[in-house]
Amino acid sequence: MHRWRTIIALVAALATAPAAAQLVPGIPGVNLPGMGLPTEPLLRTLEETTEPLVRTATRLLEERTDRLTRLIRSNRDIIEVDIQGEPARRGELLVLDPSPADLALIRTTGLGVAESEQLGALGITVVRLTLPKGMSLAEGQRLLAERVPGAQVSADNLHFQSGSAVGSVAAQAASGGATIATPVGMIDGAPSTAVAVTATRGFAKGAPRASNHGSAVASLLRQSGVRDIRVADVYGTDKAGGNALAIARALSWLIGDGAKVVSISLVGPRNSVLEKAIAAARQRGVMVVAAVGNDGPAAPPAYPASYAGVVAVTGVDGRKRALIEAGRALHLDYAAPAADMRAANAKGQWIKVRGTSFATPFVAARVAAALQTGSAPLAKLNREAEDLGPRGPDDTYGRGLVCGGCARR
Repeated sequence: MHRWRTIIALVAALATAPAAAQLVPGIPGVNLPGMGLPTEPLLRTLEETTEPLVRTATRLLEERTDRLTRLIRSNRDIIEVDIQGEPARRGELLVLDPSPADLALIRTTGLGVAESEQLGALGITVVRLTLPKGMSLAEGQRLLAERVPGAQVSADNLHFQSGSAVGSVAAQAASGGATIATPVGMIDGAPSTAVAVTATRGFAKGAPRASNHGSAVASLLRQSGVRDIRVADVYGTDKAGGNALAIARALSWLIGDGAKVVSISLVGPRNSVLEKAIAAARQRGVMVVAAVGNDGPAAPPAYPASYAGVVAVTGVDGRKRALIEAGRALHLDYAAPAADMRAANAKGQWIKVRGTSFATPFVAARVAAALQTGSAPLAKLNREAEDLGPRGPDDTYGRGLVCGGCARR
């Protein structure tokens, strides 16, 4: 399993290289430079070996596209795509730390300056702009890039939970492991009242509101020994929940409230506001742990897992096999249990869960435990991690499996 992502990438590279011209009927095969092997037989062998894996990766990517398309079509009043084709809150743009001169220029474009917000714990300012009726996000972004080239402008991109609950209800799992007192923040949906947390605050319409996903992540943190959990609900009942500004606000609150580790089981596109918020959190010594998502290896790199300094987490099943649906990030740090296990739902019932979302709290708990002992977190996790796949770090398991025995089956 650990080789299939590399093989898929190799097939794609060969297929797009100039040497792949022999795939066109009537054009003879050529040798790959330095390999002394005929390209056509090599490609045929690779294609036959990897066809099921490539088919799975393609299916996952198509499912992602279909899911986003349905979301946008059914919520046209509040969601649209930005200049990159990524879903975002309709009719609003964000400007990061604008200068007075930038704001003056923005006011000449016809866009409205709706709100300026200081994210105090992060030391950054975000100004929310409103677009004139009939102007798309892409048009607004192009206009500002032309008229206010010095401004850092982004859409308010949406982020999505990266895991699902399946199967039947089971008996509640007992908490295990040593007590971890380090404050851990969580950005997600709100947990069930059956999961004990220190504080919950809402950053979306209708929040806080108990969700299956948020309940599962919180329960796994609790199960791993974390006793001080602060939850920021960025979804509530908002169809455009999980947006970049809500996550940045949540991060500012959690840091101001004392969180030393923040677990984020959400994925979305690169966003300048959120990137700056996470960089500010890292500068303040806060460890951010994030999932790589479940859209497969052909999906775009997942953020916030791909931001510099974030601990990127993938998942394995009960037999320590990489989840075939695991997404990717620009770097990968660790794997953790993510399937064949149980966690709480919004009703406080324990059900089966699957997805890299549910690996993330295990790694966050181990980071918090390391901080509690005064250890350098990543150095401690590197010593704890069980090396899987090829010897040493790899792009399937990162530096190895963390907390392999933490899951309750």
